[in-house]
Amino acid sequence: ELRGHRKTYIGALPGRVIQNIKKVKTSNPVFVLDEIDKVLGANVGGDPQAALLEILDTEQNFAFHDNYLEMDYDLSKTMFVATANTLNTIHPALIDRMEVINISGYLLEEKAEIARRHLIPKQLREHGVQKSQLSFNKKIIEYIIENYTREAGVRTLEKKIAGIIRKRVRFIVEEEEYNIKVSLKDVVEILGPPRYQKEKELLNNVAGVVTGLAWTSVGGEILFVEVSLSRGKGTLNMTGNLGDVMKESATISYEYLKAHAGQIGLDPEVFQKWNVHIHIPEGATPKDGPSAGVTMFTALASAFTQRVVRSKIAMTGEITLRGKVLPVGGVKEKILAAKRANITDIILSEENEKDILEINDKYVAGLNFHYVNKMVEVLDFALLDKKVVGAMKI
Repeated sequence: ELRGHRKTYIGALPGRVIQNIKKVKTSNPVFVLDEIDKVLGANVGGDPQAALLEILDTEQNFAFHDNYLEMDYDLSKTMFVATANTLNTIHPALIDRMEVINISGYLLEEKAEIARRHLIPKQLREHGVQKSQLSFNKKIIEYIIENYTREAGVRTLEKKIAGIIRKRVRFIVEEEEYNIKVSLKDVVEILGPPRYQKEKELLNNVAGVVTGLAWTSVGGEILFVEVSLSRGKGTLNMTGNLGDVMKESATISYEYLKAHAGQIGLDPEVFQKWNVHIHIPEGATPKDGPSAGVTMFTALASAFTQRVVRSKIAMTGEITLRGKVLPVGGVKEKILAAKRANITDIILSEENEKDILEINDKYVAGLNFHYVNKMVEVLDFALLDKKVVGAMKI
């Protein structure tokens, strides 16, 4: 497909690259390689990744060989723009020949505006419905986004809007009475019960439970780290479908707490008498990455000291055995997730302050950011001096 067929084959044609250059009649076009992460390795039809290496490598694409032309063609003037949903499935050598630009998913407000300006008018037009016959207000659009979609884009949102409009078309055709303004009751009646629950910061009255912030391919989310203690010999168990990096973060948190127990008023001997169980809910969802390090450390400290965790607080950051808090990625998405969950205070690494400055002021309004450099600073703010009701004797 890319290099073309040799002329000895029946129905032989030049490759897709040469065909499209002939079509646009210019030697410096812009090619869009859509969803390049779906390209597989070698098969009976050849190796598309090997061909793409030759096409994208500026050191050799000035002499791209097409099997049909039986001659080299200069692609050095051509610009290639590739899109992908993930980098994980793209060959490392291919990524090395690209300049990677990470683009965040749409925010709730952006999705609502896209729906208002483009998706709803498009679906009304395609279904033959006039604007005067049906309308969606902003709150209804946001309700659909939060409760019926979980995506970085707006593809599912458009399907949900189309479903509601189709239901209304029947009333219009049969000349039945209906409410022109789509209501919450209409949405639930047509789309069914909400598929996704809006994230909420839980009122925390239990020691060892702390709210963290996570990044996913569909945006930011809040997660809860739970720590439970039981009489034993000091074993550490972890559940919740955790990846290797996250397990290492939990181990670092526990070892640092044991090494610096005296700083928070703990007897080092206590760790030999209690087993520790760290759990992150939604066990069916795989979780990995180092950004939950500070959350796990705070949850462990709260469990052993039985101190109350400050309410409406969330945190994210990688930790080290030296007690440092390192910066993490996906800050914008995490901050927006915190705001949706009614969080008011967020703990971040000092080095993440620059990321906050890049976020539009209206998205961070009402949020208080606490920048830290050391893990002890996290505990100073996150844990209150009082103990939880019914505190265990540790």
